[in-house]
Amino acid sequence: MFPNYDYLADIQDTLMAMDESAACEIVSLIGEELIETCCVGIIERAFKCLGGNLQEFLGSLDGVHDVLKLQEADISDTGFVCAGEGELIFTSERPVISWLLLGALRQLARILYQIDDVRIHLEPMEGDVKRYRYLFDVGASLSKRQVEIPVLKERKRGSVSAAAEDLKMNASTFCKAFPWHFVMNSNLELLQLGNGFNRLFRHSFNLYGRHATTYFRFKRPRGLSLNFQEIRRHTHTPFLLAIRSQVCRRDSTMTGLEIKGQMVYCDETNTLLFIGSPFIDGLEGLTCNGLFISDIPLHDATREVILVGEQARAQDGLRRRMDKLKSSIEEGNAAVTKERKKNVSLLQLIFPAEIAESLWGGATVEAETHPDVTMLFSDIVGFTSICSRATPIMVINMLESLYRDFDEFCGFFDVYKVETIGDAYCVASGLHRASNYDAHKVAWMALRMLEACTNHHTHDGEHIQMRIGLHTGTVLAGVVGRKMPRYCLFGHHVTIANKFESGSVARKTNVSPTTKEWLVKYPGFKFELLERDPSCLPKDYPNAGNSTCYFLTGYKHHEVAEDEPLDNHIKAAMKQINIELGRPTEASEPTE
Repeated sequence: MFPNYDYLADIQDTLMAMDESAACEIVSLIGEELIETCCVGIIERAFKCLGGNLQEFLGSLDGVHDVLKLQEADISDTGFVCAGEGELIFTSERPVISWLLLGALRQLARILYQIDDVRIHLEPMEGDVKRYRYLFDVGASLSKRQVEIPVLKERKRGSVSAAAEDLKMNASTFCKAFPWHFVMNSNLELLQLGNGFNRLFRHSFNLYGRHATTYFRFKRPRGLSLNFQEIRRHTHTPFLLAIRSQVCRRDSTMTGLEIKGQMVYCDETNTLLFIGSPFIDGLEGLTCNGLFISDIPLHDATREVILVGEQARAQDGLRRRMDKLKSSIEEGNAAVTKERKKNVSLLQLIFPAEIAESLWGGATVEAETHPDVTMLFSDIVGFTSICSRATPIMVINMLESLYRDFDEFCGFFDVYKVETIGDAYCVASGLHRASNYDAHKVAWMALRMLEACTNHHTHDGEHIQMRIGLHTGTVLAGVVGRKMPRYCLFGHHVTIANKFESGSVARKTNVSPTTKEWLVKYPGFKFELLERDPSCLPKDYPNAGNSTCYFLTGYKHHEVAEDEPLDNHIKAAMKQINIELGRPTEASEPTE
């Protein structure tokens, strides 16, 4: 029932190897210390409820132990039998527990009943290595060492009748009041039966005789010798009897019915009186054995136990159903949450994270103005010619392979992919997580895009050539449409960014003056820029001075050797700005 005591056996074996005589005494002292530590508060009150004196306490142990075993589903043979005045028999498969119990009983006698001079002799029983006998010697009768409990003094009242014979109860009244009792003589022959037993056995006496063992199987106490004196010695122990099948009709449902009660020795007639009640579990056990509530006397608490147990069983069933319903609801919520995360993750591939959350929640997304957004527009040089020479599936496969790399770059640089229309690929940075390095990230992506083009070919084996334009300015961003919503950018600067792409050339990135200012604004980032003629600026670009556009030809990081590949320089720069922005430095690296 409780954690195993194997470690105690190990302690005892170690002690036996050192000093055999002291080993068992040390284990018993451990038992005393266990009670001294644990027997406080509610545990002490529970122990005190078992009996008013030590003898009653020993007689109650087996019944309490049965209940605990039932609760813990313990199928071991462990048990207690109070064999008589000052005698307790304990059954256990572990010898070490017998010595632990010796110390525990000694300490309980001191704490509960103030018996300081208790002496307990432990001896194994002959012929059974699992059973141990405890003989108590306290210098006086155990039943007389009563705990002093204050009681109220009652006034003496005169008897209604002075004749003792007037107090007698005839057998029929006793049998009606206690239907599950019997009286047997020293030969274990049944002399009197309660109404419950009489209904079962009245037609069997002529066939089977009156011996008690013909009608009952003595299940508890275990190992009981079925003779009068032995049963008399166990009057302090609960008895569990089962009705034998051969004395019942074949169609009887009471075969195997268990009766639990106690034996009482009647000194005036040298007989044993058994008084018990059906040992059943709930209304189902009652009906399965052919019994009714009316078969149990009104004074018998078994009635309340059955009804309360049935109510508790119904409550347990309801609680289990509620727990099952709760679990199914939680599983449903978890599934909905998981599905929601999938849908939000899918939306986040199309919209910025904040916009995706708002759309999923059904909220209206208002258009917002975003300053200093860096935009990238790109297209494939000669795309119309390529389409005229290749099949549609060839063009789709080429774009899918190329844009797969570009999409990985978007994740690595944390920029937002605005859209793809044919060969046009557009991204922006500064919309959803603005920082001082938005222009840097878009510029690095442009360099990686041009580098990636060298690894992709058209259907006829030629390298793909792209032209790219970068521009930084204020844009208006919002969601357009309801059935198929799109996150679009509007404003004059969007048009200007597109024109910077148109004004670029193959395998070059055309950088506007405003983007160039951001690229050189912060020290520590060395972009290689080639100045162009001012006439290369778009006609409607608001040129307030002698500014011009530039070709972005490369990037070098000061912590990386000059001859290292471009990829290493860009990775070092991304690591630097991630540290400054407090973001994870181990970003997923793009693959080519």
